[in-house]
Amino acid sequence: MKNWGEIFLGILTAMGGFVEVGELVFSVNSGAKFGYRLLWVVALGTVGIIAFCEMAGRVAAVKGQPVFNLIRERAGLNAGLVTLVAANLVNLLTCTAEIGGIALLWQLLSGWPYRWLALAALVFLLVAVWVLSFQWIERFFGLFGLLMCTYLAAAYYLKPDWGEVAAGFVPSVPHLGSSSEYLLYAYFVVAIFSSVLLPYETYFYASGAIEDGWTPGDVTLNRIISIVGSVLGSLLAVALVVCGAEVFRPRHLEPQLPGAAALAVSMTLGRGGLLAAIGGMFFAFAGAAIETALSGAYNLAQFLGWPWGKFRPARTAARFSLTWIITFVLAALVIMTGVDPVSVVEYSIVFSVVILPFTYFPVLVIAGDRRVMGEEHVNGWFAEAVGWFFLVAVTLAALLAVPLLIATRGGQG
Repeated sequence: MKNWGEIFLGILTAMGGFVEVGELVFSVNSGAKFGYRLLWVVALGTVGIIAFCEMAGRVAAVKGQPVFNLIRERAGLNAGLVTLVAANLVNLLTCTAEIGGIALLWQLLSGWPYRWLALAALVFLLVAVWVLSFQWIERFFGLFGLLMCTYLAAAYYLKPDWGEVAAGFVPSVPHLGSSSEYLLYAYFVVAIFSSVLLPYETYFYASGAIEDGWTPGDVTLNRIISIVGSVLGSLLAVALVVCGAEVFRPRHLEPQLPGAAALAVSMTLGRGGLLAAIGGMFFAFAGAAIETALSGAYNLAQFLGWPWGKFRPARTAARFSLTWIITFVLAALVIMTGVDPVSVVEYSIVFSVVILPFTYFPVLVIAGDRRVMGEEHVNGWFAEAVGWFFLVAVTLAALLAVPLLIATRGGQG
């Protein structure tokens, strides 16, 4: 990406891939359960993902090192291996949820059997990744994922109280009726925070910088994409919260399936808006499935020192290619057992936050090391302060995630 047209394309790509099935489910449900009171978590998580994606992209551009190289270098073989296994398990769970989400969307449109549609989704994803270059994967799924912008239009036409929306960005704990409701609120805080800061985003972003051949001259480009792309993507999450608060909360409904979120669009924009919303969800879910499968292959290949990258022919990076193929197949087999994809979403989101500290600590340490990055590209005082703040925040979230999952029975209260 060497010209402004490609910078614009990169921003759109970042925005198009921001909202995947986990964030969609938790954002809409948070609006349905708590109105606008959790918007501050979306904003906080957005600052965090900007900080760590920017650092990971900067390290990749300056040193040519992706995240799992850093994890092995700084955490050591044993701790790095534990992080690798945990990260790839979360990637598999997330990929499973995305394939399940695609099958549910197709079933909503066609009424065909769910398991056969999951198999069709698997074939589609395998062919897409095999045929398309990395750059065309970014462009195709990222740009068509922008159909999700119909949710921005829907949120506007629902005419929410914008004062209440603005108040939701101020951190607060609402007055609730029981201790179980406070636990549920805390669970959603951790879940939404994690859904914005999913670790695969950082793995994929840094590896993608190397796939695209970034150099130290692309550090400014990296900053533009990480900031503007994530902010635009977070606006989609805010729109989903608004849709949940305006459509489902007054009716005391809890949307459990990804396709239910499209109801808000159909109420405001009609049939055309509904089809656009479903199309946007399809490309967003498919893009996230591809990112998680490739992230798993990136992680394993980088940790073990294998040749990797879509820029290499499959025959020269055979183990890398086999890894992402196996990830897709295993994910499809899991979803074809009939497991509830929404339950998979919940577990993948909660367990992803557990590995966030192990993902972000090496990135923060390397980006702040003058001997490695040099005076020009090392973290400044502001980046260091923000990085350490979020490392403490994700560590606290990691400690609370599993107890809250158990205490709330997976968000059921």
